[in-house]
Amino acid sequence: MRSPAAYLRGVRHPEAYHGDGVTQRFFEGWYIKLVSADRAHRWAVIPGIFRGTGSGGDSRDEAFVQVLDGVTGRSWYHRFDVADFAASDRRFDVSVGGNRFTAEGVTLDLPQLSGRIEAATALDPWPVTMREPGIMGWYGLVPLMECFHGLISFGHDLAGTLQVEGAPVSFHGGRGYSEKDWGRAFPAGYVWLASNHIDADAGASLTASVAIIPWLRGRFRGSIVGFRHGGSLYRWTTYNRSRTTRLEIDDHRMRWTAEGPAGLLELDAERVRGGLLHAPLRTAMHRRVEETLDARVAVRHTGPDGTVLLEGTASCAGLEVFGDLAELQALR
Repeated sequence: MRSPAAYLRGVRHPEAYHGDGVTQRFFEGWYIKLVSADRAHRWAVIPGIFRGTGSGGDSRDEAFVQVLDGVTGRSWYHRFDVADFAASDRRFDVSVGGNRFTAEGVTLDLPQLSGRIEAATALDPWPVTMREPGIMGWYGLVPLMECFHGLISFGHDLAGTLQVEGAPVSFHGGRGYSEKDWGRAFPAGYVWLASNHIDADAGASLTASVAIIPWLRGRFRGSIVGFRHGGSLYRWTTYNRSRTTRLEIDDHRMRWTAEGPAGLLELDAERVRGGLLHAPLRTAMHRRVEETLDARVAVRHTGPDGTVLLEGTASCAGLEVFGDLAELQALR
């Protein structure tokens, strides 16, 4: 069990490890996206740890590094003993076997990817303040939340070379993105997307998620959207009283409109085939979730005064659409 001091430290440092003292029913994973300058190579690497208990009381503990090739849709799950996992509870510093992930860069020793990628510019996290302790706002202070979320970097430049299945590939001038999740399990239904390749503004970055959130004896639809462009971070979140006025999902598209203090945000994402990743249930890392790094999202941000602040297309976008989508769309 985590101490109150450790819990509060975790609130202040969402990028750090939150599992010290937790022995079961817990997961934590860091999502590291690496895109080459020519966008011909797009990879997601996800280190993490899972602590679960099987139906017979048997241990299901494991560390892991998942890999997704965003160009081909192939994916791999590399399982490690928990003894091979180490992470700081004060900063972004995670090791799984011979793989290490920090704010300064990524070192990989995997069959698909090996080598060193540096963060050529500083990471750009969601601000953590007393009023808004990270991307979840005051919900991040609620210990009984099923799943917590953190935004480590909206975007940063890359430098270095990886051996990609044995061939050298330069990531110099490429773009990185990092976020994370931790808690007991992923939501029963959710949409997640993220891109920092937006044609209307080279420095823009978008992250957005809407999910079924258990709350007391019921459930509600919670959303978190952060859109950084033009030097400002615009927010559409449940805790700042923004609301989803449209959420339509079918086999081919996802259309989402949010309104709030930042104005109107309209997203129209094309659903494309992706690779299968492992996601945490309460007992094991066995739920398979399809994710792509090849989605295209039409984005339109209109300010409160009706002025169009940005309109364009987000490419190389990560997109997951999973679970009980009927309930997700029906909830308010």
